[in-house]
Amino acid sequence: MSVDPTASIHPAAVVEDGAVVGPGAKVGAFSLIGPNVVLAAGVDVRSHVVLTGRTRVGEDTVIFPFSSIGEVPQDLKFGGEDTSLTIGARNRIREHVTMNTGTAQGGGETIVGDDGLFMAGCHIAHDCRIGNRVIVVNQSAVAGHCQIEDDVIVGGLSGIHQWVRIGQGAIIGALSMVTNDVVPYGLVAGPRAELDGLNLVGLKRKGVARSDIQALRVALLTLKQGEGTFLERAKRLGDETESDYVHRMVTFITGASDRSFLVPK
Repeated sequence: MSVDPTASIHPAAVVEDGAVVGPGAKVGAFSLIGPNVVLAAGVDVRSHVVLTGRTRVGEDTVIFPFSSIGEVPQDLKFGGEDTSLTIGARNRIREHVTMNTGTAQGGGETIVGDDGLFMAGCHIAHDCRIGNRVIVVNQSAVAGHCQIEDDVIVGGLSGIHQWVRIGQGAIIGALSMVTNDVVPYGLVAGPRAELDGLNLVGLKRKGVARSDIQALRVALLTLKQGEGTFLERAKRLGDETESDYVHRMVTFITGASDRSFLVPK
């Protein structure tokens, strides 16, 4: 066990041999820190948290009570292999959140980026790749092998099907079941979710130029109504536009995926 002298560990906490607790980190009462866990500087683990597995938590991340971080995957194929969970800096992981390590079949690592907010009761499954500044709202579940890019919001009580990709800046409305990929900056809603427009609020908050927003509007209309298949329409967009935002959308659509796309109504 390596505990920095400036760290604070409550007498009722358990920090197992082999764990690393960095400068200024805190571990609250009745929390368990497993032998392969690394807490970077300034990490704040509140009471009644379980941190286990080969898990690294980045600087200044706060983990709230009754979260279970780094447990084995909820996957029957998992055979006890050595896999890991890496969480970035400055995340807020609220009460009852679960995040699992990876599987051998999925590359062996679950990765969570920086500056995320994971609200009460949400789940991040094995082998997910979660970007920066992602918000997952209460009681939502992200299944195994999903990729969620930067600045995505997943609304409350939503489910993201395994292997789904959600592009940068997209927003998923509450109570949505997302079974296919979501294009960058898309707005998705519904019990069996459909692409319902652009995340205009998010784009405006980020200060995206009107010309780029208009280009995205035209791109979405082209994807909906143009000639040829969805993929053919996307490739044509890439040749016709000068907007970096539309190019990002085209790159996402033409990238490797195991699933089809949610398309406009």
